Amino acid sequence: MESNRLPRINEDIQRTLSALLYNVKDPRVKQGVVSITSVDTTGDLSRCKVHVSALGHSSDAELKKGLQSAAGYLRRELGQTLRLRRAPELTFILDGSIEHGARINKILKELE
Repeated sequence: MESNRLPRINEDIQRTLSALLYNVKDPRVKQGVVSITSVDTTGDLSRCKVHVSALGHSSDAELKKGLQSAAGYLRRELGQTLRLRRAPELTFILDGSIEHGARINKILKELE
């Protein structure tokens, strides 16, 4: 029988991290709108790839540095909120899907 545990945990992690991003005080993260598009967790819950899309940030490299510096705080709060025995190690991957969608929307409006 196929387990539904990992997709549920991925959704919980995504929802919790989205809420926790508002509490991060790093100005590199607070600069624009940050959205978590998806989360991929390994089967043993030791590592977690967090796909992040940003809108309104001047530098993607600075955003990534800010997120990596806040990873310890986010990991601790994630473990406490979800009551995980061991909180996964967070790795942030920048995803340009929101910016790409906004650019396509702008082009379509110009065509009208």
